[in-house]
Amino acid sequence: MFHSLETRIQSAFRACLADKFGVQLDIAGFDIVIEQPKQTSFGDLALPVAFQLAKSLKQAPRKIAADLVEAVGTIPGVAAMEIAGNGYINVRLDRGAFGAALLSGGPEAVAAADPGKTIVEHTNINPNKAAHIGHLRNAVLGDTFVRMLRTAGRTVEVQNYIDNTGVQVADVVVGFHFLEHKTPADVAALIAADSKHARFDYLCWDLYARTSQYYKDNPDSLAWRAQTLHEVEAGHGELAEMAHLVADAIVDCHLATMLRLGIRYNVLPRESEILHLKFWASCFELLKERKAIYFEEEGKNKGCWVMPSSAFRGADEANEDSKVIVRSNGIVTYVGKDIAYQLWKFGLLGKDFFYKPHTAYPDGQQVWVSTATPQSETSQIENQAPAFGKADTVYNVIDVRQSYLQDVVVAGLRALDFEQQAERSIHFSYEMVALSPRCCADLGIELSEEDAKRPYVEVSGRKGLGVKADDLMDKLIESALGEVASRHAEDPVETQRAVATEIAMGALRYFLLKFTRTTVIAFDFQEALSFVGETGPYVQYATVRARNILKKLQERGEALPDFGTELSAESMARQLANEDAWQMLLVASKVGSALDRAIATGEPAHLAKYAFLLAQTFSNFYQEFPILIEPDREKKVFLLWMTGFFARQLERTLAILGITVPVYM
Repeated sequence: MFHSLETRIQSAFRACLADKFGVQLDIAGFDIVIEQPKQTSFGDLALPVAFQLAKSLKQAPRKIAADLVEAVGTIPGVAAMEIAGNGYINVRLDRGAFGAALLSGGPEAVAAADPGKTIVEHTNINPNKAAHIGHLRNAVLGDTFVRMLRTAGRTVEVQNYIDNTGVQVADVVVGFHFLEHKTPADVAALIAADSKHARFDYLCWDLYARTSQYYKDNPDSLAWRAQTLHEVEAGHGELAEMAHLVADAIVDCHLATMLRLGIRYNVLPRESEILHLKFWASCFELLKERKAIYFEEEGKNKGCWVMPSSAFRGADEANEDSKVIVRSNGIVTYVGKDIAYQLWKFGLLGKDFFYKPHTAYPDGQQVWVSTATPQSETSQIENQAPAFGKADTVYNVIDVRQSYLQDVVVAGLRALDFEQQAERSIHFSYEMVALSPRCCADLGIELSEEDAKRPYVEVSGRKGLGVKADDLMDKLIESALGEVASRHAEDPVETQRAVATEIAMGALRYFLLKFTRTTVIAFDFQEALSFVGETGPYVQYATVRARNILKKLQERGEALPDFGTELSAESMARQLANEDAWQMLLVASKVGSALDRAIATGEPAHLAKYAFLLAQTFSNFYQEFPILIEPDREKKVFLLWMTGFFARQLERTLAILGITVPVYM
């Protein structure tokens, strides 16, 4: 409701400026900004638009503000507009009408959805070992952003790109084949024997670290990697078969890991099909035809196809090194394949994958995977794949260390004269996740005396130093279970574990979301699981408490009031004359505004911060107003309605954050 009013006020001022002042905001280069007044006594909203117009209209801001207020006239839902200071327009809302509108449950306006399809590509873990905590930040950020966009009415396709022909997969194959002398049949047997105590993705985690160390100790062995890469990219031979087995099995592990956090995908495009369906070949010809790349005849990049530095904008223009797209040995680089993939996402390549069902989630939602061959016409489900790709906007959720390569991809689109698509290729970057020294101690990771004094400890999959995502989640669940069992010892163990799991997953998601994307996170168990402070469990606890108040009312034998009958606009106005109740209701009604801001800035942290503020506000409401023992009937009904409204807003906000609400805490 609050966001609906903001939108209505902005629309009224835009129309007034155009009709009566001849000011077109798109030409003027600004929009109607709505701010929060410094003090609540000044009003509910403030507009600084008069200051923005002063230069162009050559008038004093206060006069412009007065003329605007008179010209705009009455806005439904607004009780008064006042001129303050040198030209601020302070807005006071009609409290009774506001409360009545919330009571009626009308739809909450959100920012106008972009037309067409948005693709969000996230997770993208190399399928060579178990997922780790850094991968979780990528996946949780991407999944939450998808939820935000879908809540705002956008059509979103979720992609998880599988690099099943890359160096990391090749290194695991080298370990199996050259170090352990295993055959594809041996690897298939290991996959079939996968269990919680001998997981294949965990086994590969250790093997990958051992192979990396072997390269370091025996540099000549890097020839094994080159041989393996060639066979894997060609798609033939024993090494290619083994790579296929390894990658597919690890992808299954990753999907299961992410589902524990409620993270889902629509399609899994694979790098093997980028190669085998000649996506890269088509892209390569297009790049050469439009002279977006050139063949280097001399220097350190002799024999390579490179993209000139002139293709870059801004800071990249100062980069004297051209970006290699195809190496002198004929192998296309990662970024070359990524340009082809980005062209496909926008429907610019003139090619498409074939698809087959990969797996189905418990509710029946199908995940599709790319394949190089058309599927049988006799299979109904295999011919029902949605139309993937052909997006209008693409978000690539990739960590900040890949910024330069993402810039190269965008430069490639520009060099091909796909300027609009280049502008709509957005690198949704984020900083790394490290561990606090206390977290390392909790996990049994030994640290040097020097590392133990650091604010955080970096992890390295290549060195085998890190926290596997599933181990982290299991540890969080066990920690939460101890607290749940102590509070609800009489409940069945299954119920306790289910509640502990919801608390643990909520704690993890919230911890990864509450920091802005540019912040390095030092994960800490005790901080994440705390029931006080800015944590997921704190917000969950507030939601459970709100639910329990209404439940307790019914346990006392009292029926929930018919709010629509007992509360009118007049009674709402009487109750909302209480300034504390009014300010609390305003906070609780700002989900739409918080969501709009989070989408506009690309910062899920804004929504997480709002969830915490909402929980704090409900806690204050609960402390200030004796809801169940209030003697005045109208006030009690109003307070019960407020309680239910808080519960719904908390549930709605948590759902967008991907956090569920336990039956108890």
